Amino acid sequence: MKTEPDNASGGSIDGNTGGRTAGLKPVAFLSGFSTITELSTNESIVRFVTAALFSLFFTTVQAGDFEDGWDAVQRQDYATALTKWRSAAQQGLFGVQYGLGVMYYEGQGVAQDYKEAVHWYQGAAQQGYAEAQFNLGVMYQKGRGVIQDYKEAVRWYQSAAKQNHYSAQSNLGVMYYEAKGVPQDYVRAHLWFNIAAAGGDSNSTRNRDIAARNMSSQQVEQAQRMARECMSSNFTKCD
Repeated sequence: MKTEPDNASGGSIDGNTGGRTAGLKPVAFLSGFSTITELSTNESIVRFVTAALFSLFFTTVQAGDFEDGWDAVQRQDYATALTKWRSAAQQGLFGVQYGLGVMYYEGQGVAQDYKEAVHWYQGAAQQGYAEAQFNLGVMYQKGRGVIQDYKEAVRWYQSAAKQNHYSAQSNLGVMYYEAKGVPQDYVRAHLWFNIAAAGGDSNSTRNRDIAARNMSSQQVEQAQRMARECMSSNFTKCD
């Protein structure tokens, strides 16, 4: 049985103790933990445009299609936008691939289609785009558009987490805490919660302290050391 001693606290990466919480905060994504599930509509559009513009620095062939598609969006001509962006996405523009995934996931200008969202997230994720990797992890964890597969969710969360994606780090901590796709490991759960908390994620601060209540002081110290090494190595030594 998991215990929650009154005198336990999580401890930040630098060794300072974290605040305590009275208990687990119920949320929709993972029972018992505060985590980020999926980008909101507004955030998705902003991140999509940012990613698309960033990826245009690496190619000029698809720039015209992206710009034409964006002009169509401004006119609320989503059919034209999809046609233009699909062409660019098929040529490998990862920002547009991610954007199409967002549109299909949220039903923006197109019928909601989780399988199609997974397809486009996959294309961007395989090119190393952390936002797409995180979203793909969510899809596998929730079984949206794919057969639920915790191990695959962990794999994509790990890829994004090692690019310092706070939400992926937080969700990866939950996977270790709840033994989903990986053996239960409070030390590694604490590690990833702690790193995300260091980046300013308040949910991860709470989750870190909850995890610590089921750990010995030696385990907390071990998790802190591992988190410092992970960050100082630029996420190459996190295991």
